[in-house]
Amino acid sequence: MIELIPAIDLIEGKCVRLTKGDYDSKKIYNDDPVSQAKEFESLGFKRLHIVDLDGAKSHHIVNDKVLSAVTASTNLIVDFGGGIKTEEDIRKAFDAGASMVTVGSIAVTKPELFLSWLDTFGAERIILGADVRNGMVSINGWKEDSSQHLLPFLKTYMEHGVKNVLCTEISKDGTLAGPAIELYQSLMKAYPEMHLIASGGVSSNDDILALEKANIPAVVFGKAYYEGKIDVNKLLKG
Repeated sequence: MIELIPAIDLIEGKCVRLTKGDYDSKKIYNDDPVSQAKEFESLGFKRLHIVDLDGAKSHHIVNDKVLSAVTASTNLIVDFGGGIKTEEDIRKAFDAGASMVTVGSIAVTKPELFLSWLDTFGAERIILGADVRNGMVSINGWKEDSSQHLLPFLKTYMEHGVKNVLCTEISKDGTLAGPAIELYQSLMKAYPEMHLIASGGVSSNDDILALEKANIPAVVFGKAYYEGKIDVNKLLKG
């Protein structure tokens, strides 16, 4: 069964969703992320993906107190991303109860620093964030496209021990237009040992089942849940 990971995106301590990373498209779904996390846990989910959108914009963690509240109030395995630019940010996330952190921009702009974090914290606790637009890796809260092509970018880090990769197809994110299955299949074909977490575009149970059929290990979804477009009970019964 594909691993199901609901998402909470945070702006000013509230659960929001954006469309294609556009902050002006913000829609608030819950003022209380702790209650939202408890809801996910009560439904039977084991994992939670938290994104600090304020942090992504500010280039440092902002919503660590929310993370602390969520991890103190649930038994969910939480991975946390957004604004992680320093080792202090990573330690802050782990101190707040995160089991894993997602790091993207630093892997592009400061590869030696990213590799040092892999050595310090272990590949099982670091998720490589590979946000992609038009085949290029995007950084800094999706505000900037780098010169890095996705496949060679992944190859470099897989060779250095990266196991977990969160890949978001930005043009799909928050659109409910369906996931980029062909992209994810191409990544799995190139790197079958990778634990790929697909993100962006999920709109229905059928989309998740299609990802499972394509042998994608895990999927993150947000808007489809908040908009009532997926049947959680059917999903979790597998």
